[in-house]
This record gives sequence, C-alpha cells and structure tokens, in this order.
Amino acid sequence: MARMMRRILIVLVSLGIVAAAVAFGARSWLDSYLDTPLVLEESRILDVPAGSSLKGIARDLAGEGVLKHPAVLTAWARHTGDAAKIRAGEYELTTDTTAQGLIDLLVRGQAVLHSLTFVEGWTFTQMQAALDAHPALERTGIGSDAERLMTELGMPAMAPEGWFLPETYRFSRGTRDLVILRQAFEAMQEALEQTWNNRDDDLPLESPYEALILASIVERETGLDAERAKVAGVFVRRLRKGMRLQTDPTVIYGLGEDFDGDLKRADLRRDTPWNTYTRAGLPPTPIAMPGLASLEAAVKPAEGTALYFVATGKGDGSHQFSDTLEEHNRAVAAYLRRLRQGGR
Repeated sequence: MARMMRRILIVLVSLGIVAAAVAFGARSWLDSYLDTPLVLEESRILDVPAGSSLKGIARDLAGEGVLKHPAVLTAWARHTGDAAKIRAGEYELTTDTTAQGLIDLLVRGQAVLHSLTFVEGWTFTQMQAALDAHPALERTGIGSDAERLMTELGMPAMAPEGWFLPETYRFSRGTRDLVILRQAFEAMQEALEQTWNNRDDDLPLESPYEALILASIVERETGLDAERAKVAGVFVRRLRKGMRLQTDPTVIYGLGEDFDGDLKRADLRRDTPWNTYTRAGLPPTPIAMPGLASLEAAVKPAEGTALYFVATGKGDGSHQFSDTLEEHNRAVAAYLRRLRQGGR
C-alpha cells in the first residue's frame, strides 16, 4: 500500500512539473507575443470610431496582416480588464508598436492630435471659414450664428469680433467646433484681463473692451513687433487730443464685402460706424483678433510726440512716424515716390 502511494505521489509530482512547465512556456510565449511589434513597414493611423470593440479592432488588423493571433490579444485584454476601457480616436501605429503597446494606446486614449491656427489679424469671418474647412472638427453650426455663439459663451448681445485669442489649438478628431471656440474665447478673456491689470496709468480707455478694440487696430496697422507700441502711442495721443484716429483698416472693416481691395478717397468719406475718418473715438467693436503683443501695446503704448505715421514703402512693413501734419505729408510724398520707383 505504501509503495502504491509513493507511485501515485511520483505521478502527481511529475504531472505537476509538466503542468508548471507548460504554464511557464505558455506565459513565456504570451510575453513574447505581447512584446513583438506589429507587422508594419511604415507608420499608419488607426481610426477607432465610437462604440468599437477590441475584438473588432483586432480582427480588422489581423485581416490586414498587421496583427497575428487576434483572439489571443482579445483574451488577454479581457483578462486584464483593458478590453472594456478602449477609447475612440485616431491612433498612430509605428513600426515599434507592439501588441501590448496597441492595447496601451487604446486604453490611455493617446489619440493623434490635429491642430488649427487662428492667425493674428484674422476677422471672425475668417476664423469661421477655418473652422468650417477643418476636416477633423465636428461642425455644430454655432460658429455661423454669432448671437447664439455669444449667448453660449455667456456674453449675449456682444459682437464676437476680437473675442478669440489667435493661437494654435490642438484636438482629437471629432471634437466639436464649439470646444475650440470656447478655448479661444477663454484664452482671450484671460489675456485681456492680465494685460488690462498691468496697464499704464491715465490711458484714454475706459474698459478692457476698449483696450481690445484699440489692440485690434494696432494688429491690423503693423506686423512689426518693434512698432506696435509706437503705433499704439500715436492712437492714444490722438484720443487724448480728441483727434480722429483716421486709420484705414477700420474703414475697410466697415465696408465689409463692398471693399474691392483698393481703398479709394470716396471710401474714406463713406460713413459707417467703423469709419474713423468720419467719426471720432474708437469704433464700436474690434476689427480683428489681436495677438498678445498688440494687447500689451494697447495698454502700454510707447511714449513720444508723433501723431501720424505712414508706410515707408521699403517692403519690410515699417512706418515713418511724424509729429506734425507737414512732416507727415512729406513722408506720404516720399512713400508715393518710392512706390513709383518700385520700392527703391
């Protein structure tokens, strides 16, 4: 009896060793499988729509020859609980992405990010067009309904022009356009608050909104960082003296679709709420999206005595600043001569 028990014990131990060896081998194979890169010759984008299952994704990748043993991957992810955690989005698979790396990507939601840049000096109409044209954004139509948009953003009855900070915004495919608009709106509010709190004393501006309006004019008048504060200084001194701003970009904005690209003397006499030749003070709204540099220039204008400026015509975007109308007229004449001479 004792001899039989020993034999049985030896058999059981042997079976246990075999089972352990099989389990060890299986786990070693699984670890090797999970650490093996997918079959890719170059990087590619994997689109995972909402509601997708890991089983379906693995099956599709296996059908394309990218993933081996899809059932193993699915079973492993179910065992770890990751199969129920995958997120929709676009994911970049590289030649180094392993089977486990694929699961990690889908679970962490490390989706490919798209970008959209709102350019300094753009109008709200140009911003709308950029939103509508971006293929990765979900369009809600709110961007084309200014009243509805501003109500949604908590500023009903406020014109949308100028209220969005020109920056590059990043997002995953399927993001709603309102999300980007809200980010840009909140970024501008924060930037405007900061610059207004750091403004110079005795500015002829009564509110942050007036600073935003002035900044938009500075933005449209010059693209040179070195000139922004000087341009703002001219406008601030004109406001203090009660002089009209007489800035062409406001006239062009007021003309809207009637502007044909050639600003004429008749246009300067055509009265609109934004015509700073026919009306005193600031226009009723911004005329574009100002960047941070223009916001800072509007509230910290350069000191000086210049009341006029005109383009130099050198092709570098620079301007000639003048203290008197006589000096300004000479600068204008020099500008016209340079234009006739081809910028020399």
